[in-house]
Amino acid sequence: MENNKVEAKLHGSRVLVWSKEDGAKLYRSGFYGKLINVSKPKDMSEINTYLELSLLEANYLLEKGLITVKTGKKVLSREQLLRLSKKQYRLFEELYAVYKDLRDKGYVVRPALKFGADFAVYQYGPGIDHAPFIVHVLPNSAEIDPIEIVRAGRLSHTVRKKFVLATFDEAQKKTVYYMFDWWKA
Repeated sequence: MENNKVEAKLHGSRVLVWSKEDGAKLYRSGFYGKLINVSKPKDMSEINTYLELSLLEANYLLEKGLITVKTGKKVLSREQLLRLSKKQYRLFEELYAVYKDLRDKGYVVRPALKFGADFAVYQYGPGIDHAPFIVHVLPNSAEIDPIEIVRAGRLSHTVRKKFVLATFDEAQKKTVYYMFDWWKA
């Protein structure tokens, strides 16, 4: 780990940490990434595998000065990684704005594809608590069909999570959240 920064390597749309020790430190420090061949570690002190970061996570950690990202021997700048990420992700800027806002507020943010949303948001982390929120990110200019809100609300109720729509308001330079919760009348 150079200058206390974890070295990560870009491979296509994946960012890998090949140092098992550094990967374990990153994972333990905020549940960053996905441990290779380990679904949910039982004992955090015994993590001994490689770590795969999403481009969202890699951009965030690079911005915070916690990692360096290389492609071959070349170190990528924040702008270079951002440019590559925008090519890989549809709505990258919106997704990243919401991801960054939630992380900066102290939440643990994980992918939520299995819930039909962009993010599952934890207060403490997977294996410690259940994610109380699932977040779907929309562009600020998006129109949404009310049926989609009902569908998402029913799904979130089934999995016992609050459904949140999030968007980045460019004019106000802030992330805006709309939460839906089921209740009986």
